[in-house]
Amino acid sequence: MGSQISKQVEKRKAIKTEKKCLCDLQGSCGPEFPGCEYRPTDRKNWMSQLNPEKLRVNQIVWPGTHDSATNKIGIPCISRPFAQCQNLSIYRQLVKGTRVLDIRVQEDRRVCHGILKTYSIDVVISDIKRFLSETQSEIIILEIRTEFGHEDPVDFDKYLVDQLGEFLIHQDDHAFGKTVAELLPKRVICVWKPRKSAHPKPGSPLWSGGYLKDNWIDTDLPSTKFESNLKHLSEQPPVSSRKFFYRVENTTTPQADNPILCVKPVTRRIHKYSRLFITQCFSRGFGDRLQIYSTDFIDEDFVDACVGVTHARIEGKAQI
Repeated sequence: MGSQISKQVEKRKAIKTEKKCLCDLQGSCGPEFPGCEYRPTDRKNWMSQLNPEKLRVNQIVWPGTHDSATNKIGIPCISRPFAQCQNLSIYRQLVKGTRVLDIRVQEDRRVCHGILKTYSIDVVISDIKRFLSETQSEIIILEIRTEFGHEDPVDFDKYLVDQLGEFLIHQDDHAFGKTVAELLPKRVICVWKPRKSAHPKPGSPLWSGGYLKDNWIDTDLPSTKFESNLKHLSEQPPVSSRKFFYRVENTTTPQADNPILCVKPVTRRIHKYSRLFITQCFSRGFGDRLQIYSTDFIDEDFVDACVGVTHARIEGKAQI
């Protein structure tokens, strides 16, 4: 018992120290980066506002959400706080400016996060279609994977093509150098990551898992996550030569050895430092690596930061 209490005391000290480290870093350098003052006037149509004729896929800093379809997961006030990473529907996230969705499914095509489940994938697809019907030039990256510990839904690749076929941008390395206008009227890059089923082949309507990479750091320590994200991002090639999407997640994750197991108070430790991360990317010399930037509980300021860098790249104020 005494050793457990001692561990908890040390863990609390570590968290306090790491939070102070990020706070001090922000105080010493501020949140300045190319495009930091830019604010889209219409987040629902921010790609359209940036001119699809000029905007290339590899110039975009894509605002994304982590565990996107968890707004209604589990039982309210009982199990939901342990798995909920977003409080908005997929449609409301897209309207707010989100352009990368992270969806996990289980055998029966219901969305899940670990052992907790929520609505059917049909709800996600319906929200995406609604958003696409209301906009003209917005491109979405839809990542769908079979959750760890679950089996692949039967014929799920066929389901995705049947549901989204008219919108799907086919798997193609040349897409990274194309403008948004050159991809239209296709609107969705759908990355399907099954556990055992066959992976999408080159040229198919779906993209294989190797086209969306990340380095997941499972920690509740904010500075550890922050610095690890920077390290892994610095090791990637510049977006101008990259033939895959690379994601950084501005999140911290509850751990079993800590009494705070709810998502929101834990991820809040790093959430407010999203602009600081972008600042550090540029000040350390690898702002040209930043591409997909995801978060829990996405808000307007997070979207604006991503769109601001994208705008700076189009204007030649930030290199890729």
